Amino acid sequence: MRVTGWAMHARGEPLRPIVYEASPGPGQALVRVAGCGVCHTDLGFLDEGVPTRHALPLVLGHEISGRVEAAGSDAEHLVGTSVVVPAVIPCGRCLACQRGRGAICRAQVFPGNDVHGGFATHVVVPAHGLCPVDVAGDDLARLAVLADATSTAWQAVQQSGLQAGQVAVVVGVGGVGAYGVQVARTRGATVIAVDVDPDRLELALAHGAAYAVDARGKGPAEVKRAVRALVKERDLPGAEHRVFEMSGTRAGQETAFALLTFGGHLGVVGFHPGDVTVRLSNLMALDARAEGTWGCPPERFGEVVSLVREGRVVLAPFVELHPLSRVNEVLDGLRTKRLRRRPILVPDALEA
Repeated sequence: MRVTGWAMHARGEPLRPIVYEASPGPGQALVRVAGCGVCHTDLGFLDEGVPTRHALPLVLGHEISGRVEAAGSDAEHLVGTSVVVPAVIPCGRCLACQRGRGAICRAQVFPGNDVHGGFATHVVVPAHGLCPVDVAGDDLARLAVLADATSTAWQAVQQSGLQAGQVAVVVGVGGVGAYGVQVARTRGATVIAVDVDPDRLELALAHGAAYAVDARGKGPAEVKRAVRALVKERDLPGAEHRVFEMSGTRAGQETAFALLTFGGHLGVVGFHPGDVTVRLSNLMALDARAEGTWGCPPERFGEVVSLVREGRVVLAPFVELHPLSRVNEVLDGLRTKRLRRRPILVPDALEA
């Protein structure tokens, strides 16, 4: 199969079109891309020096939905199936996978990092991780965000043990945080959204958040005081808060750590390549814990799809479709914050 895509050749350079041959081997599937979301991680590779595991040039993009056009042996039954491609596909065979720790599988496949990703017409991925979905067209393209943003938010909430009646604080409610708010609400939690963008806070209030804290111009201590005052005023539980850092910024990470309560949980989802300053002894003094989330196990994707199918988590207000040929314009729009929604690239005529 002749594949066209947009590849990273060097840090700080625009993506450039490339053409290459791809075919599925045993246990692999060739997926025609319907849509591929653009994540801050892609900018991390391009702008911030985060190394890719595959040598350059590399086609980026790890939030992929599409339709299986061809498959190798043991995967032929998937041909013609609409699918979401998990951002992290463990091998399923190693000791870590056997212990239920696929997120740390060293043989995992991360499209756009380990192999050519979804900023292309097609992608070849392990077939065993694919999540079948019964949609097509633009609806299938929008489901691309399930591959990472939505499913990773779900996994972070799942890991936290969030229960009905508890308080969930989501720091950073654009991108993955928008879904974190919604997923937390499906668990019966009272959700407090924290962000520096009033438009994002307004959207969060319309889709799951009970309260919003505007963090513009506020340091971690000030945000902490604002959240505590809100909790006291509304007679909410004062301990065991589940705090989710989904901004991927230094300020967001330091703020999220400051919001830990007695018996609390900090879920680290956003990626920030720089250092942060926190007092780790707080974990001891508060009998709290901090935990990272690296993707969502493919076997749990069906639960995420169900939430979307039932309308308990909505996608449309938070995404917008763009032609793949405009990928560099889209990336610039993310850098300058002109784009207000998560962009999903839809393959079109390849242009330089």
